[in-house]
Formats: sequence, C-alpha cells, structure tokens
Amino acid sequence: MKKITLSLGLLLGISMSAFAQITLSDLPYARPYDKRGLNTFETPKQDTIGFDGIKVRLGGGFAQQFQGLKHKNSATALMQQQGNSEVNLNQLMPIENGFNLAAANLNLDVALADGVRLNLITYLSSRHHPEAWVKGGFIQIDKAEFLNSPLVNKLMENITVKVGHMEINYGDAHYRRSDNAHTLQNPFVGNYIMDAFTTEIGAEVIYQYKGFLAAGSVTGGEIQGGIQSPGQRKPSYIGKLGYDNQLNEDLRVRLTGSMYTTAGSVRNTLYGGDRAGSRYFLVMDPAKVASGAAVTTATHFTSGHINPGLTNSITAFVVNPFVKFRGLEFFGNFEQAKGKGRLGANDEPTDRTWRQLGTDLVYRFGSNENLYVAGRYNVVEGRLAPMAATPDVQNNSVNLNRVQLGGGWFVTKNILAKAEYVKQQYKGFAPTDIRHGGEFNGFMIEGAISF
Repeated sequence: MKKITLSLGLLLGISMSAFAQITLSDLPYARPYDKRGLNTFETPKQDTIGFDGIKVRLGGGFAQQFQGLKHKNSATALMQQQGNSEVNLNQLMPIENGFNLAAANLNLDVALADGVRLNLITYLSSRHHPEAWVKGGFIQIDKAEFLNSPLVNKLMENITVKVGHMEINYGDAHYRRSDNAHTLQNPFVGNYIMDAFTTEIGAEVIYQYKGFLAAGSVTGGEIQGGIQSPGQRKPSYIGKLGYDNQLNEDLRVRLTGSMYTTAGSVRNTLYGGDRAGSRYFLVMDPAKVASGAAVTTATHFTSGHINPGLTNSITAFVVNPFVKFRGLEFFGNFEQAKGKGRLGANDEPTDRTWRQLGTDLVYRFGSNENLYVAGRYNVVEGRLAPMAATPDVQNNSVNLNRVQLGGGWFVTKNILAKAEYVKQQYKGFAPTDIRHGGEFNGFMIEGAISF
C-alpha cells in the first residue's frame, strides 16, 4: 500500500506510538469515494486487504456549481407593511447567473480491527451551515473474531452489522444522490424532488448471499437523539429485500424493495434530513418573509425540493430497479409515503399520501466509460398539510414535475465535470401560495472532486 508517513499525532495531538501510519489506500468492506464507487450499493463482503494494525483512510470531497436558472410564478399578491414600505410576500427572490457556495467534506475511515471499521464524515462547508459539523459516525462490523466463536465467524461471512448515527438504508436512491460535496455517484446535479435521505441513531444488520440481500434496522426515528416529550417518540423500523447479480459480462440486474415505518415522532425527517441543502439556490423562494427576517441561501436551503411534512407517523415503501447493459443504465424509484404531521401541539386528524416516480437513464461511453449522457424524469404528487385553524379541511392535491438532461466527464477517477439542463413545474397550488403557477428552468455546471 502507498502510505503517508505522517502520524495521527500530527493531526490530533496523539502520541505517534499509539497508531499506525495514515494510508490513502482502500480499506476492506468499504465503498470507494471515487469513480470505482459508481453503482456500488451496500458495501461488499470481499476481504480484499489483510489487517496488520490500525489504519486510517483520509478522504474528502469538494464541489462547486455555476448556476444559470430563472424562475417565475403567478401567485396572488400578498401585501404586508414592513417598516415604511409595503412588500409582496409572494414575490420571488430576484436571482441571476453566478457561482454557488462551494461544498466540502472530510471523510475518515478507520480499520480498528480485522473486519471492524469506523466511519466519520464531517461537512466542512455546506449551504445550510457555514461552520463545520458532523454528518454522522458509525462502526461497521464484518468480522467478529474478537468473540473467538467459529459459529459467529461462519455467520459473519454473510452478515454486516452497523451501529451508530448513520445514513439510513431506505431505498437505493441514497446511494446515487449528491451528499453535500460527495457527488461523483450522482449523474445529475440535483437530487430527487422528494429526497428520502436522513441520518438516525440505531443499528442495522445486512445479510448478503449469492446476490440475495436482506437488511433490517431499528433507529430512534429522528435526526438527533432526545429525552424530552415523553410518549411522543417511537422507534423506526427499516427493512429491505433485494437481488443483485452480474448475470454475464454485459448485464447486471438489481431489484430491491424497502419499507420505513414509525408510529410517532416529535419531528421525523425521512424527507427533510438533508441539512446540507439543495443544489438549486433560491429558486421559488420569496424575496421577503412575514417576519421581516432576511432570506438567504442558508435560511431557505431546500429550494426546489418538497417535504411532505409527515413528521409524526409515517409508513413509506419504495421499489428500486437497476439494470446495466454494457454502457446503458436504468434506475427507477417508485415510492409511496403515508402518514401524519403535527399541527402545533396536536396531530393531524387523517393520513395524507404522497407518491413519487423517478426514472434515470444513463449511457456511459469512452475509455473506461469516462463520459456519459443522462436524462431523468421525476414527478411527485400529494396533499399539503392542513391549516392548524381548520385541521379537518384537506388541501387539494399538488403536483411537481421535473426533467433533467445532462452529461459528464470523469477527467480522472477522482475528478468529475458535469452539466445539466433542468425544468421544474408546480401545479395545483392555491393562488395565495407563492408556488402557484411556479416554474424554474435553466442550466447547472458542477465540478467535483472525491478521494
């Protein structure tokens, strides 16, 4: 292995004798952050590298976008007096072409023992948080030789255990999305409109055998732990079944079905856990808000997304087919979520249902498939939360649809340049809603590095 002879003590102030050298090489049972991680879902069970002491893989990511989007709406003017002037709360924020805030990640993967790995990811720069903050950390166990049990050793040939504050394994789209600065696995610039991504505290067991996959998790059901509001917090249960096999040299087929359910939560974030923020800065966001507070890219960090607001109880299902024939790839996301939010201190009286369809078609070509073109169609439909004053009056169903067309070039396995044209439309929103008759479209250019 290629090694850097700096000790962790130089970085962390810890004695050099306590740790082995920092290595930039891969660790076993881990997903590469570079191009080799494309179309890798659950981490593989192959033990590719022997253990000869604690090793640290230091990695990172950087992503920069240039945005050329415009937006419009036809919402009724909603006037409010603010100071000496009257403002329209349904007026969109004026935007122009320009560079977005760069995103940066710091990744630490540590081989603690044979088959035992620590993962810790820190967002150094993100749209929602200008300061550095930890996304999450967990321990992954693929071997348990420390138990000195031949039976356990045999079982662990097919089992992976993860424990910690981690990205939940609901569906397969979270393996293909942009995770702040880590974006090489996403053939597009933006993620899905209804983005099923969050981190929760709990444990996961994954079983893999000859292409068959089964996974189950139990978590605390929220993005952070908590001990307040007794009786409102219930555990979340997550399950996945699937099959993934390279049928021949040219054809790979994968099909999974996943479920997420919780009976109650103070604030569930299955569709609101992306604290890093959307790639489409300030689209469909207001120029002014009723409180008079400033509208910034940090305060309005979910531009272009929609959160169904099922923050109390929720049951979600998703089916994800993936087919790769030579350079042609198809990925599908067929999803339904049903549940309730909270209206102040009370629960919504009835369940609401949201549905999402996502289809990605990618063609990779060139030397080592270092070039690609891609298209995506994404549509979401469901009912917004009722008003607290009239909880029994349900809103009309709304619809958001998006088309993305683009392509990219892997300059090296660590460097990706990509561009897309995107158009998104908002339908069914009330005339008093700023999204009434809404639409944004234009181009995005992104450069990304991951190692």
